[in-house]
Amino acid sequence: MLHRRVMGACSALVAAGALTLTGLPGTAAADQAAPVQASPVDRTPPQASRALLTAMQRDLGLTANQARSRLANEARAGAVSGALRASLGPGFAGAWVTGDTAATLTVATTDASTVPDITAQGAEAEVVAHGMAELDAAKAALDRAADRGSTASAAVWYVDVTVNKLVVRAAAPAEARSFVAAGGVGIDLVRVVKSTERPRALYDLRGGDAYYMGGRCSVGFPVTKGNTQGFATAGHCGRAGTAVSGYNQVALGTFQGSSFPGNDYAWVAANGNWTATPYVKGPGGQNVQVAGSTQAAVGSSVCRSGSTTGWHCGTIQQHNTSVTYPEGTITGVTRTSVCAEPGDSGGSYISGSQAQGVTSGGSGNCSSGGTTYYQPVNEILQVYGLTLKTTGGGPGDPGDPGDPGEPGGTWAAGTVYTAGDQVTYGSATYRCLQGHQAQAGWQPPNVPALWQRV
Repeated sequence: MLHRRVMGACSALVAAGALTLTGLPGTAAADQAAPVQASPVDRTPPQASRALLTAMQRDLGLTANQARSRLANEARAGAVSGALRASLGPGFAGAWVTGDTAATLTVATTDASTVPDITAQGAEAEVVAHGMAELDAAKAALDRAADRGSTASAAVWYVDVTVNKLVVRAAAPAEARSFVAAGGVGIDLVRVVKSTERPRALYDLRGGDAYYMGGRCSVGFPVTKGNTQGFATAGHCGRAGTAVSGYNQVALGTFQGSSFPGNDYAWVAANGNWTATPYVKGPGGQNVQVAGSTQAAVGSSVCRSGSTTGWHCGTIQQHNTSVTYPEGTITGVTRTSVCAEPGDSGGSYISGSQAQGVTSGGSGNCSSGGTTYYQPVNEILQVYGLTLKTTGGGPGDPGDPGDPGEPGGTWAAGTVYTAGDQVTYGSATYRCLQGHQAQAGWQPPNVPALWQRV
């Protein structure tokens, strides 16, 4: 791991947009039997920021209009894939988007009879041998094997839904196969890829601003816990009790919780001189709004800003990746094609206006290209009981979570929900389609992109 002792920041911008353009149909409204256009979570402001569009144009080779179209289509794809994941059940085998602007959605299934259900939603269907449950179980077996012994020969492993395999990237493929055997995973589920990748944690109260703790890291996302304000960041940046100062070298607060390795997340409680804001630092110091934490799909565009390297874009390659650093294995991170360098750790990845995660580590650099990994923010919020600081953006004007007019039920603002979770709201039951932290105004009937009535 590398420390940076100079001032800077790291943040990220993951591209995903509003679900309002033509193309893929939206998820079905809660009280209608036939698919209809979804009223979405507003994952991209009506006017996408100039900074976001500029970064996407530079690194993805798009025009501004193409970038806007991609943002909208990627978010639409997320809503449709979430609904299909729920309806296909055990036959679901993953989903991904492709294309520079169209964000064409492909949904994989092990059950050929469900192909018409997939194509009816405007997605392409692919029949494969292994379902997500089987592939995820195989990856979990490798995670357990990593706990029992060295994984130096296999730096990274993940489920690649596009090839329907558990991919293991390794410098020594023969040793990687021994690692797979030690995990008891069938070779038919695995693809071993020779790789020179050598991930390491990237050392070096607005998302992306620098903070110091002997070295330098970056604020991930401002949060609150009760009346306490603070921020989420990378676990390798400090341990519980570590004192930190802000970008201006003024005392900021103390790490309250930290996990590394195994995970790479932490949170810092700020003192009374600091106020959490719902922003990530953009190019030129401008603010980028954070409105929620809905997860972006594999294949979605993703941009990052860092104190060392500035803004760079790429795509989300895999969720739920395991990666081995010199200090040990980290599980459950997201792999991206965005470059980074030392000094970029801990900062924010954001999808449109939706928070995604905090920078963990990577390989390569921003001259020759590289790979980075981020720890999903929803897990951090859930583990530490934090609430993401947001602008309240969403479908319409957010309501008061304590409004006496609320009909009751188990749904609650501030709770982190994952795909498949069920809640009640009023007299109805809803299933979560996409992982997110619930907010006032995002009640299940209001956001069919996130909730489906069952």
